[in-house]
Amino acid sequence: MELIHPLVQVYAEKYSPQDDNTLNEILSASASHPEAHMLSGALQGKFLEMISLLLRPKYILEIGTFLGYSALCLAAGLCEGGELHTLENDENSARVAAENFKKTKTGNKIILHRGNALELLHQLDKPWDLVFIDADKTGYEKYYQALVPKLRPGALILADNVFFHGQVLEKEIKGKNALAIRAFNDMVLADNRVHKMMLTLRDGVYLILKK
Repeated sequence: MELIHPLVQVYAEKYSPQDDNTLNEILSASASHPEAHMLSGALQGKFLEMISLLLRPKYILEIGTFLGYSALCLAAGLCEGGELHTLENDENSARVAAENFKKTKTGNKIILHRGNALELLHQLDKPWDLVFIDADKTGYEKYYQALVPKLRPGALILADNVFFHGQVLEKEIKGKNALAIRAFNDMVLADNRVHKMMLTLRDGVYLILKK
């Protein structure tokens, strides 16, 4: 399902330029990756950067590094002495991400953790200001449940792919990932601990603010 009209996408990207040449090079190089669709695109990357610049967070958590593009976008707004911790279970993706971090000025602020995200979450103890969830869809509920009780009021979670290619709109959802995302969306909707807004950007981004 085509969620965003291609001409609208191109127009929005035109008026949301990315000035970091290294980020643009990483995005272009990633286009040949067999799972390039998993990468945050130029417009979403700029959105992540903008959110980070607005919040000026000290501690950012990313669940799902992939090739490191989104982490670098998020790192742009880190305050002085800030850190971004990103979690990746796939060794090949982690290796590419680590190389991409070395190419940028902000890469030294990023700490890459390899392994099971849920296990790593229980090991990391930081007062997260901003969290980006973009990992295995069946894990979203567990990540959320592990995080929210520990987040301070005003902390922001961004959850990616909450439309799951439009499959959550189908009358009868069959795929396990789409079912997991719908369950996650319903859980957030019913959670009175947070303010929430679903944004129609790319494959859907859920903005979740702890009260």
